Parts: sequence; C-alpha cells; structure tokens
Amino acid sequence: MERKRNRGRIGHPMKILALCTGNPERLAGKNYKTGIFKHAVNGAVMIDTEGLVGDAICNRKHHGGVDQAVYIEGSLTLDWWSRELRRPYEPGTFGENLVISGLDNRDVAVGDRFVSGDLTLEVTSCRMPCATFAARMADPKFVKRYTAAARPGLYCRVISGGVAEAGTPVEHQPFSGEKVTMPELMKTFGRQLSEVDRARYLAAPIHYKLRAILEAQC
Repeated sequence: MERKRNRGRIGHPMKILALCTGNPERLAGKNYKTGIFKHAVNGAVMIDTEGLVGDAICNRKHHGGVDQAVYIEGSLTLDWWSRELRRPYEPGTFGENLVISGLDNRDVAVGDRFVSGDLTLEVTSCRMPCATFAARMADPKFVKRYTAAARPGLYCRVISGGVAEAGTPVEHQPFSGEKVTMPELMKTFGRQLSEVDRARYLAAPIHYKLRAILEAQC
C-alpha cells in the first residue's frame, strides 16, 4: 500500500511539476530582504550541494545550508491548501523550490529520497513556519494555521547534484529504517523526547542542527 501511494493516488509515476527560485525582495512593513518570494522558472536548473543555482537565500543563519539546501512541497498537500485558502495555488507561494506531483507531505519521513536523473535529494527535516512566512502570506495567524494543518514541507540535502526540469520523472524511495514522519517531527519540535524516540530520531539522517540538539539531551 505504501509503495502504491508513493507513486501517486491515481497510479502514475511522480514528476517535477515546478522548479522555483527567487530574488531578494523586501516584505511590506519590514526592513529586511527575503528570498521567500519564489516563482516557477522555465527550462532546466542546476542543483548543487547549496541548492538551486541562482536562488536567493538572504538569512543564512536560519535558511539554506547543506542540510536545508532544497525545499519541497507535494502537489496533494498544495491542493489541500488551495481548498483551505479558497484560491488557486501558484508554485512558489510557500517559498518552495520543487513541487512534486502525487505527493502528500504527511507520507514523507526523514531519510526518504527523491531521485530524478542524476539528482538525489534526501529529506532531513520539516519546515517550521516563522514570522517571515506569516508576513509573506499577509496573515499574522498563519504560523498557527500552518502548524495546526500538520502538513509541513520538506527540507532536503543534496546527495548528488544534477540538472532538474519541470516534467521529469521522480522516484520516491522511502527510508529503510524506523520512520520519523514530517507531522511527527513538527509536533515534537523543541520538546524533550523519550529515550526510545530520541534513539529513533538519531538513527535517521536528520538535519545536523536537530541532531546536535538531540545529542545534547542524552
């Protein structure tokens, strides 16, 4: 059943629906620039260990880096948000780099891989909403709304770089170990874990910052 869902609910292989990059832009009412304003691009894009070549990352303390190089949203999750927001969803609205067809964010775990040609991405952590995201959405309550939805986007490291383009097939390879799903990771973020759960989290290829926090709890 899991493999069936990983190929999309209508039985077709997954593919890249959109590749999105952004330029530094100033948020209304803010005195800083952000790269959260992403827009779908035409043609092929090179992806290396730092992410999509040409994509703006303004606050490198909290964004970007090798374990947060690419941000993915699944099309099934974005369809849900389109209904929730009562308007069509334009690729890049959440600041994502890739939209993958037939993917529900809730089905993804740390260590899952997405393979498209030479490109291999490995999931490291979930997206935690912030004030910049709320400002981008022009909704001061959007952090709570996004958290309550429990459908967080996926941050990935680049295992092998390559050229990506909308329309190319993607294979979702589930992690072979014990699962730490995106909704669970969001729910437990910043909390003290049990010894059993901490061991399970550390057994997965989790984001290095989260790993350091968990190891400090031992």
